[in-house]
Amino acid sequence: MTSTPKLAVLAVGGNALILDEKHKTVQDQYAAVVECMDHVVALMRDGWNVVVTHGNGPQVGFILRRSELSRHELHEVPLDSCGADTQGAIGYLFQKALVNAFKKAGMDRQAVTVVTQVEVDANDPAFKKPTKPIGSFMPEADARVKMEKEGWTMVEDAGRGWRRVVASPLPKRIVERDAILTLIDHGFTVIAVGGGGIPVVQNAAGELNGVEAVIDKDFGGALLAASLPVDLFIIATAVEKAAINFRKPNERWLDVITVDEARKFQSEGHFAAGSMGPKIEAAISFVSRTGKPAVITNLESLNQAVAGKSGTRVVANPK
Repeated sequence: MTSTPKLAVLAVGGNALILDEKHKTVQDQYAAVVECMDHVVALMRDGWNVVVTHGNGPQVGFILRRSELSRHELHEVPLDSCGADTQGAIGYLFQKALVNAFKKAGMDRQAVTVVTQVEVDANDPAFKKPTKPIGSFMPEADARVKMEKEGWTMVEDAGRGWRRVVASPLPKRIVERDAILTLIDHGFTVIAVGGGGIPVVQNAAGELNGVEAVIDKDFGGALLAASLPVDLFIIATAVEKAAINFRKPNERWLDVITVDEARKFQSEGHFAAGSMGPKIEAAISFVSRTGKPAVITNLESLNQAVAGKSGTRVVANPK
């Protein structure tokens, strides 16, 4: 009798699919996905079942820019629909790469993407203070028109122009959680909660409505992992390990840290808000909820990190 595979959720950043400014096309992104999925299949051959979630920031930006450029001929695409579009498109790339990798590895498996809604609280304070930049840069005059006519919140971004910002509320519930679990139980490799999930709120009648917001993909991945019988939550990033005093003479790479240590380092400002900070927060959230470990590493070190030989592992506080 074969043992039941251990279950991991792997969160891959949307920027991991775009290697640099010269490699942004769909074909370029697929080439990056193929390499990523090869690492996933290697992990599965080591006895893991893997649920994959991913970012979509650059890809949503592309859709918004196309929408802006064609507004004189076509309707603009709402932000929640952009999230759905990218979940399907990126999920397709993942599925295709996985099917081909499974065949190459002689594995009889199928992959499936679940376009996933994630409920947020309509009263989340984030809606009163939008902070998440989206879309393209524009001159101040155009930004003023958008603010006046469309009610957008716009900010000047580091001298590069004005940019729209939207709310980034915390995820509360994976709407399609039961469907995802059923697919896992039936042996499918699932891609879900892309881009942190499509943010929806529930009205007084219990109906779901999409909102103009963006959920942090690491927070969405942490909620997905905590909602499933997961043994390990993996956050893939650009570096092998997290560090304190990053890029300073006293830089120290972190191997294993407890939740309390992670919170301490976070409060001391060691993890930047736009890069490692959300990943550490997501790891803390998952470990605190489940008592299971989380690992932060790059894709090249994935198998070694899962085996405890690389990456930064966040673990529960000792009892």
